[in-house]
Amino acid sequence: MEDQELSNEALDVSVSDDGFVVRATIDRPEERNSLNEPVILGLLDAIKFADESEARVFVLRGAGGTFCSGGDLSEMSGVIGQGSEAYREQFSSLSAIVQAMVDASVLTVAAVEGYCLAGGLGLASACEFVVARDDAEFGTPEVNVGLFPAQAMAPIMRSVDQKAGLKLLFTGEHVTAEEAAEMGLVTELAPEGEFEATLDDLVDQLVNNSPVLIEVGKEAYYTQRDMGFQEALSYLKEIITVVAMSDATEEGINSFLMDDDPEWEVRQ
Repeated sequence: MEDQELSNEALDVSVSDDGFVVRATIDRPEERNSLNEPVILGLLDAIKFADESEARVFVLRGAGGTFCSGGDLSEMSGVIGQGSEAYREQFSSLSAIVQAMVDASVLTVAAVEGYCLAGGLGLASACEFVVARDDAEFGTPEVNVGLFPAQAMAPIMRSVDQKAGLKLLFTGEHVTAEEAAEMGLVTELAPEGEFEATLDDLVDQLVNNSPVLIEVGKEAYYTQRDMGFQEALSYLKEIITVVAMSDATEEGINSFLMDDDPEWEVRQ
């Protein structure tokens, strides 16, 4: 699948020369990169492409200095009065993207500049890593128009302290990037002049992991997250056994002993 087949008027997708990084950029800066149908379908295609390729990292960002302001309210207004099925279909998109990112065997990174609001905050929270510019703003302002950020709540509340998260969800207030980092929503903060370098450094670290480690480790994280403590320990004992027996681990140990760089196998 070529890059241009993944792109549309609202989403640009590129692949690194080595094929290890897929970057998707929401390209609706005049609408603060709000989520409309082309963006949603494009993101689902891009995540699927990354999952089925040799990629190890998927980077999501917005064009024009802002990440994403959430769902496009003009599209939402089109289903008013059409019944529950129309609303259910309208609101299913964010859940589908979040689930696709969780299920994908690549690590996901949100590169957050400017506004990261509503469903946009849900998308960022669903990523395993969030690099934010220190002047970015986070929040769930949909409460101000009578909507509750129900779908975004799932990834948000799995990232933050309970009390801080509830205040965020019910007040609609914007919080600074530093406050978001203190809550657990941000992995790394960077000033404007260092943002791209900080993002690239993290991506470079992540792609240096073996694809087996990334795929199995990510699945193990989400599987054990909702287990009881003893159940998780038992499950993870089996996971480390599987990983240790892989060709990737053998390659990694031998390369370390030989003071050489490992040549990881390509994920099939």
